[in-house]
Amino acid sequence: MDVRYAKTQELLYELKIAEVMRRELNTFSPVMTMSELRDILRDHRISGVPVLEGEELVGIVSIEDLIRWLSAGGEDCAIAAEMTKKPECLYADQPLVHAIKRFDESGFGRFPVIDRATGKLAGILTKGKLMEGVLRKLESEIEEEELRRYRASHIFEDITADYKEIYLTYDVPGKDFDRAGSASTGMKRNLKRLGIHPDIIHRLAIASYEAEMNLVIYTDGGVMEFHISPQEVFLRVKDNGPGIEDIEKAMQTGYSTAAHWVRELGFGAGMGLSNINKCADKMEIDSTPGIGTTLKIRMFTGPQHKPDGGA
Repeated sequence: MDVRYAKTQELLYELKIAEVMRRELNTFSPVMTMSELRDILRDHRISGVPVLEGEELVGIVSIEDLIRWLSAGGEDCAIAAEMTKKPECLYADQPLVHAIKRFDESGFGRFPVIDRATGKLAGILTKGKLMEGVLRKLESEIEEEELRRYRASHIFEDITADYKEIYLTYDVPGKDFDRAGSASTGMKRNLKRLGIHPDIIHRLAIASYEAEMNLVIYTDGGVMEFHISPQEVFLRVKDNGPGIEDIEKAMQTGYSTAAHWVRELGFGAGMGLSNINKCADKMEIDSTPGIGTTLKIRMFTGPQHKPDGGA
């Protein structure tokens, strides 16, 4: 797998929208006119702006709205008449992978971004800013990767023992979206320090993130246990949640039993288990409704390692 492509996928899970969105905003009042909009879009070379009434986001107006207005004759009027009212929004603390999905599903060119804590407008995300932010971080990550190739990359070879294994455990609280993803990010950092193959780190980062989000969304919390040896990286995810009624159906992309409030937060998109299965060399699920679920994920580092990934 191409290193840059793998790292780009990884970053879509790790980066938050707040890290790449545009914070310096031109904003409009709904009483401003379309002719004023035309001049500002042209002078500032921007393609759309949020519309605020006081501090409340009431709409978004774009170059597409301007073109439609001009095509209809261009009779001057207030922006409120042409803007998109109650626009769909993203949250600043959402991972970029959710923004990608929303761009793909909606066909929109931009989304207002809301601060979850205050409910106020925090920025705007366009496809261009998203790609710019990912590429900037990608460049930085690859430079750091080159600098990090030091003696620790041979840690297993340097240890003298009959058994050379490392166990790491993370407690993941349920419904805590502020901390969601922190265990997976910490684990990725540890694997880099151990010199694990970049392809394995990439696939495990995605699989563990999806598993962690399932703990946060669907359960009251659980445990993620990592076992690292010269032969494999093994992850066991255990919870005492509601269990899975139909595992085959849960494996389908887009299938989700997330509560409405979770979907409103921008999570529970139904990509989790199918993404984990694609990334893992081997995956097993043992689930009993009303008792809980245990998920086992294996990434082989020895002869069974598949550089292109997937079970």
